[in-house]
Order: sequence, then structure tokens, then C-alpha cells
Amino acid sequence: MTTEKPAPFVLRPEDARPQLVGRARGARMAVLLGPDTGAQRFITRRVVVEPGGRIPMHRHDTIEHEQVVVRGEMVLSLDGVDRVVLAGDAILIPAGCAHSYENGGAEPVEFLCVVPNIRNYQTEWLEDPPPGAFMP
Repeated sequence: MTTEKPAPFVLRPEDARPQLVGRARGARMAVLLGPDTGAQRFITRRVVVEPGGRIPMHRHDTIEHEQVVVRGEMVLSLDGVDRVVLAGDAILIPAGCAHSYENGGAEPVEFLCVVPNIRNYQTEWLEDPPPGAFMP
């Protein structure tokens, strides 16, 4: 069996294609690295939450998330405990942990989110979408 080695890859920020996050207000996400770029085991996403933005409480029973806040400050709720996270903070969200994001500040928040490359993982929404949410 022959396995092809992926080619090195660099993505410039201006080449990322952000999409609105469904059921969220003021949040967009772009896949930076994943199967389309040769990364076979993990997917790296950039998430931006605008001032007043919110991603409601949800969980994924089969995947964990690793996240690093790149800029800004927001409230991250993990299993009902609110934490203020800042640029530079690293976050582990274990599988099954309920989590939400809210930017109550005046500046956008940006974080990187790494998840395993698993097809068809499920999201269980634990809150209704906030007013003004994008509903695909």
C-alpha cells in the first residue's frame, strides 16, 4: 500500500474564506488547514466573534477541541462555569463538555480551534439561537 506524503502548505490570512456560524450572532469561521490542504488528521479553524457576538451553548459528545485565543477577550462558558479568556490563553474542551462564547467587549475576538478530522460529528444545541442569529 502506497501512502502519498502531503505537500507543505501556507495559507495567507486574506486567502481564508470565512463563513457565518449557523445559530450564532456576529460569528464567522474559516477553515485554515484540513483535508483540502493536505492535513489529514486535524482541522484548524479561525473563529472571529464580533462585539456583541454570541455562539450559544452546545456540545459534541465525540470530539474534543483545542483552542488558542489570538486577540481580544470574551466569556467562555464550560459546563456552566463562565471564564474570561484573553489573548494567549489555551483552552481544552473535552468531548461532551457544554460550551458557549460571548463577546461583550468593544473589540473582535479571534481564536484558533483545532478538532480531529472526523466526518459527521454531531452538535447538540442546548440553547436557542440568540436574537439576530444567522440561521442557514
